[in-house]
Amino acid sequence: MPSDPALIAIVDDDASVCSALRRLLRSSGYVVETHSSGAAFLQSIGDHRPDCIVLDLHMPEMNGFEVQAQLRHRGVQAPIVVVTGQATPEGCERALSSGAFAYIGKPVDATDLLAAIHGALLNRRGASRT
Repeated sequence: MPSDPALIAIVDDDASVCSALRRLLRSSGYVVETHSSGAAFLQSIGDHRPDCIVLDLHMPEMNGFEVQAQLRHRGVQAPIVVVTGQATPEGCERALSSGAFAYIGKPVDATDLLAAIHGALLNRRGASRT
């Protein structure tokens, strides 16, 4: 298992959500970067790739589904944990069928989010061994 902490990208237009999630994830030993829009996040992908992405679905300009499509188009393999304030069965099905690892409603339960990220990272490491 790598000794470097995983890089988690948070993509959410709500600054207070980004701040709270950043504190939670840093206190759990992750390196965290935040992005206030899907476009800003996609611009940052180039020199580095996050190990996991925490992605809001409902953002102005570019929603989370559009970000997922762009990531697939660019060949980015990082697992995605969707967080949304408008959780619906249809949204869950669409997010998961588009490749998200997990789908979590807001307000986010810290235990659920950490478990989803941990599972996504383990799944990614297992897939990279095959």
